Amino acid sequence: MTRRRNLESHLRSMAEIRSVLNSMKTLAYMETRKLVRFAEAQGAVVESMENAAGELLISHPEILPEVADSATVFLVIGSERGFCGDFNRTLRQHLESAMDTLQLRAITVIAVGTKLHQLLDDLPLPLIRLDGPSVVEETNAVLNGVVEQLLAVQSEQGPVSLYGLYHAGEDGVVAQRLLPPFQHLQHQPQRFPHPPLLNLTPSEFLLELTDQYLFAALNQMLYASLTEENHQRVAHLDEAVRHLDDESEELRRQSNALRQEEITEEIEIILLNAPAQGKPAGAE
Repeated sequence: MTRRRNLESHLRSMAEIRSVLNSMKTLAYMETRKLVRFAEAQGAVVESMENAAGELLISHPEILPEVADSATVFLVIGSERGFCGDFNRTLRQHLESAMDTLQLRAITVIAVGTKLHQLLDDLPLPLIRLDGPSVVEETNAVLNGVVEQLLAVQSEQGPVSLYGLYHAGEDGVVAQRLLPPFQHLQHQPQRFPHPPLLNLTPSEFLLELTDQYLFAALNQMLYASLTEENHQRVAHLDEAVRHLDDESEELRRQSNALRQEEITEEIEIILLNAPAQGKPAGAE
């Protein structure tokens, strides 16, 4: 009896846990649906800016900033919350791989997301910790914090080379160079016969565009990362719920088996006592 009661108590606890996990999964799914719209719109903004910069650089390649030896900053966008599998551990692996590939050692890391901080604490690098967004409405505050830290690093070390490291859905983990800007747009084929008409000088236009592009690209990274984080959270929690269902089914099977044993024992006791109860009065 005691064992069956313990099983039933365990089953009730597992049912409560399943309810919580299922609610978390539903919230993550709803946040993903909302983020997809933001990410798509922001991606279109970034693409239009890159197209404009590409057309400008075709006609005026000399205005593209040269890549010089400068301080290097990695902006690594992890998760603020857990229950998203190896989301943050994968970022650490790619950070170490990028450092080896680029032969970088003296770098500063801006780590976004409390869960990511815990995985990077042992790296022998200057580490700037920022809280990450949990929902899309918090991305603006995080973006402001990133910009403040970048300005602080620039004031101490001068111009920086900035790389963004983040999850980007089907593309996996992406390492994207943001500063100096538009390096990936060099040697683009010319699409129009005439250069763009500008009200500013080409260098002034590129400078103004760079500020807006950096803001838009950082927003896109945050949206893409948060979208993928919630995708992985949905998958992780869904697997956890299925595992709980399997465990609960096994516990119910064990509980039913114990109950059948108890019923059998009760019947045996009744049958054993039946002859004694059925003897005539005074019979030995």
